[in-house]
Amino acid sequence: MIKEYESQMEKGPSVWHMTKRSLGYMLKIAWTEKKSVFFLYILKFFGAALSELKVLLLPKLLVDEIMAIKSGLPLEDHMQRILLYVGLTVGAELLSRFLGNTADSSLNWYSAYFDRVLQYRLCTKSMEMDFQYTEDPTVLDQQNKAKEGISWYSGGVIGVLRCFYEVVYNLVLLCSVVTLIAFYCPLLIPVQVLAMAAVCYYNVKNQKVNVEFFLKLAKSNRLFGYFFFDVPSYRHGMDTRLYDCAEMFGERGGDFAGEQIDLWHEQSLIQRKNTYKSNLANAIRDGVSYLYMGLRALKGIITVGDFTMCASAASRLYGSLMGIGGNLQDLTQKCSYAYQFLKYLEYPDALLKGEKPVKQEGEHTIVFDHVSFRYPRSEEDVLRDVNLTIRPGEHLSVVGLNGAGKTTMIKLLCRLYDVTEGRILLDGVDIREYDEAEYRRHFAVVFQDFKLFPFSLRENVEAGDCLRPADDAFFEETLKLSGLYEDAQKLPKGYDTTLFKGFDEDGTELSGGQQQKTAISRALYRSAPIVILDEPTAALDPLAEYDIYRKFDTLVGGKSAIYISHRLSSCKFCDHIAVFSDKTIKEYGTHDELVNLPGGIYAEMFAAQAKYYVDAVS
Repeated sequence: MIKEYESQMEKGPSVWHMTKRSLGYMLKIAWTEKKSVFFLYILKFFGAALSELKVLLLPKLLVDEIMAIKSGLPLEDHMQRILLYVGLTVGAELLSRFLGNTADSSLNWYSAYFDRVLQYRLCTKSMEMDFQYTEDPTVLDQQNKAKEGISWYSGGVIGVLRCFYEVVYNLVLLCSVVTLIAFYCPLLIPVQVLAMAAVCYYNVKNQKVNVEFFLKLAKSNRLFGYFFFDVPSYRHGMDTRLYDCAEMFGERGGDFAGEQIDLWHEQSLIQRKNTYKSNLANAIRDGVSYLYMGLRALKGIITVGDFTMCASAASRLYGSLMGIGGNLQDLTQKCSYAYQFLKYLEYPDALLKGEKPVKQEGEHTIVFDHVSFRYPRSEEDVLRDVNLTIRPGEHLSVVGLNGAGKTTMIKLLCRLYDVTEGRILLDGVDIREYDEAEYRRHFAVVFQDFKLFPFSLRENVEAGDCLRPADDAFFEETLKLSGLYEDAQKLPKGYDTTLFKGFDEDGTELSGGQQQKTAISRALYRSAPIVILDEPTAALDPLAEYDIYRKFDTLVGGKSAIYISHRLSSCKFCDHIAVFSDKTIKEYGTHDELVNLPGGIYAEMFAAQAKYYVDAVS
């Protein structure tokens, strides 16, 4: 499904398809979220129409009155009309600016509002899409295109609607000025059309260049953002200073900045030639237009006032033609950028989605049946023919060298990825047949690279089960089980103390061990029937680690538990041990069985660690 989708996207949809989809999407958001935005464009239209009336018609009427007086007609017969036209000009100007400014100032606020709507949808998609996409560079590049495509490249909802409005307005203006010109100076129409065609041709070429370079810059922009915004963040501050690598990061970032500058320079050189040719077409248009209108005025075919009106109308005709052409190009270009957002939102599911409910009550049996797995876009298996049964209430320890596939096994069990071959069964049912969200609620997991959030301690722990009603007693029980309770009592604002200082200067910076206990508390708060702990004591001191081991049975109770650890002494607390090596399970048994297995991997690893501690003590 994914390969078919990406193959279709590589072929590229038509400009018409991208424009129709993006414009329709933006209009739908505007109508659904803020219908009043369309009223603002109506105000803007009337304000602009008054401005055109002031430019086109009123100057002609004033000039004709002045020329009448100059020709010898009585001043008093025309002065009243001159004053009326001047008053109308002033009134039209004031009202036009009032309506336009009112609409524009409100649209600026709407722009910020709609930006939040689009960003919310982008963030929601990023958080809800299948996990494997978060490690896929193609998807990450598409995410960056989406993020930039709905921001300054397209202008978001208001940016697209503004272009659409300009197209509609210029169509109305075109009809109006064509009527005037056809009556007074009809040959001006083909002159303006031919000039506009030439200008549009070169603008289309520049637009294609814009889109081409936008796609070229997508990956470079993501890397540039990483080196200039992510790397300098405070969370990397300790490593940056201790290893004195700021200069190296700066040089790497400079390389990507230089790459962007080179691309922009190449883009400007290509577009400059098209712009010069467009300017030449404009100059020829102006010369031919004024020559034609001047000859008609000298021959007396039109009055001086008519000449003034036709000059303005010719300018507005060309402006409306260019407005239609330019705004259509701008609209298609903005919609092309915004379409990258739609592409991202429409990324298909990577995993099969079942609907079968999971048994809520009773115990659960997990079976890995000839499971093999390779990561997407990789040709090499990470796991190969893994067979394993975890019985209800069993505590399983998973050990092995780094890269043996231990954490990958957990990702498969949690359905962050689907197996490449074989199947994983829960209670005899392939886990791909279960409802995904309901299935995951049966697991409480602490990964080695867990993440805490800059929220309160309470919110971080309660994030383990957002559906559970507030329960202070159970909340405190999880803190006591993880060993965090006493530390939590000392926090400035107790359980409501914000973690980290990034968004709250009164926040607290927990130690590595305290953070790990918080993550364990969050997992326990979920109260799921299957507990998975991936290196849960890596950041704890020996006493805290011993306390976790001592309370291990209490922590997981009668639940099924999978415990990944490099500290083999912890394996004594588990019923069975699975030893991963060469991408599969090489040994399986109890601690006593495996430690006494001659030439066994586990026995060798355990002896090496024991020797280290004995040597350290001696």
